Amino acid sequence: MRKCARKVLMPAALVGAGIFSCRAQAQDSKAAAVDEVFADLAKPGSPGCALAVARGGKILYEQGYGLANLEEKVSITPQSVFDIGSTSKQFTAASILLLEKQGKLSVQDDIRKYLPEIPDYGHKITILHLLNHTSGLRDYLTLFELAGVHTDSVTTDEDALAIIANQKALNFEPGSEWLYSNSGFFLLSVIVKRVSGKTLADFAAENIFAPLEMKSTVYRADHTLLVPNRALAYDAKEKERRYSLNVSYFEQTGDGAVHTSVEDVLKWDENFYSGKVGGKEFLAELEEPGRLNSGKTLNYAKGLMVEKYRGLPVVEHGGSWGGYRAQLLRFPEQHFSVVCLCNVGNAGPEKRALRVADIYLAEAMTAPAAREKEERERNKKESIQVPADKLAEYVGGFRSEELRATYQLVVDDGKLVLKSIQSGDGFLSSPQDLALRPVGQDSFVVDDEGLEFLFERAGSGKVNSFRLDAGRTKGIAFQRK
Repeated sequence: MRKCARKVLMPAALVGAGIFSCRAQAQDSKAAAVDEVFADLAKPGSPGCALAVARGGKILYEQGYGLANLEEKVSITPQSVFDIGSTSKQFTAASILLLEKQGKLSVQDDIRKYLPEIPDYGHKITILHLLNHTSGLRDYLTLFELAGVHTDSVTTDEDALAIIANQKALNFEPGSEWLYSNSGFFLLSVIVKRVSGKTLADFAAENIFAPLEMKSTVYRADHTLLVPNRALAYDAKEKERRYSLNVSYFEQTGDGAVHTSVEDVLKWDENFYSGKVGGKEFLAELEEPGRLNSGKTLNYAKGLMVEKYRGLPVVEHGGSWGGYRAQLLRFPEQHFSVVCLCNVGNAGPEKRALRVADIYLAEAMTAPAAREKEERERNKKESIQVPADKLAEYVGGFRSEELRATYQLVVDDGKLVLKSIQSGDGFLSSPQDLALRPVGQDSFVVDDEGLEFLFERAGSGKVNSFRLDAGRTKGIAFQRK
């Protein structure tokens, strides 16, 4: 490779020009390396990502890759607007802390002070538990899915609040464990509305977005709302070599729903250095890691992950909703950030953002950690054999009052199968018949869906119920009809 160099006796004016030339070549080299990270999304007819890289509050490089709208062949630019999914959570947390700063609430308050609909589970759940994902509340998005609510349906705050309030138990005692739950951040949006008298969308617009001149940023709390420069979102149908539209119509806020551009996200990111909104104490509280009752410190703060990458402290949060994907990656000691917003479900912005950081911060980083071996086989529960006549014991309809849904189990081709879900007035067929794999006495799993069915028997030995674990939601009770 040809190096950029200058001679010792070069005239001063040319020396300056030589330094500028070196810097320009270095920047061009980095830009080319960054473009290579996104080369697969730059092919004709592909959705893609917008990227912005900043250091010291200045944008070093920004670019759009792929199309924002496949039908209209509109290109993605750094001004394109994306749904950032769970990356929105930090704005919800910031709104709560601003209300605390105004003396209108405390993060130590019992949530039932503001949310009397939530059952008394015998343990105090605080606002801080919601912020840290330590409340034990079951994840409402998982509950919707288990109840047969299709992601293309229009769902409202009232729908979400109702299904959360209908739960008879928690995943765990508040503060005893950490488990990511969208319910907590959705409920924070309700608290903001009840305390401030304004929706989260209006409160954040007035107290965060406007002061930071984030002119392209809005909460999309109405599925009919038109958002200028919005990129549509897609899923890749790889076997068919095409894309399908995947834009959600859910109207809840708090856990998601912020629509913004990479340039606006960097304005918010720079606030962590300037303190223009909230001040330094407020920002320190936002980034303070949570703690369990045992005293264990978490790597989750309030809508933000606080971790290390290749020896450097990093603050980050990703987002995923519909076909949208997002990642904000901040290296505070280097005053360096990467924002990557995408409109296709398989984009993987987390890995891409880290690769971009590698390009710019390689000299400050330690060597990459050795790649871990695949753990799938080690962690996967072994199957057991269950004769067909024994599988018949699990056949039938099972009703969950918490989900207000009935699961119909059948035996098909020697396997126990979840055939359909009855929710409301009619049957909603499963996206595909889900085969339950037997892994223990009265225990079955659906690996790809992360489901575990734990059947229970009456004194007669007949199967009369089961409990369903589904990742962020545990112990949903079903009784045989």
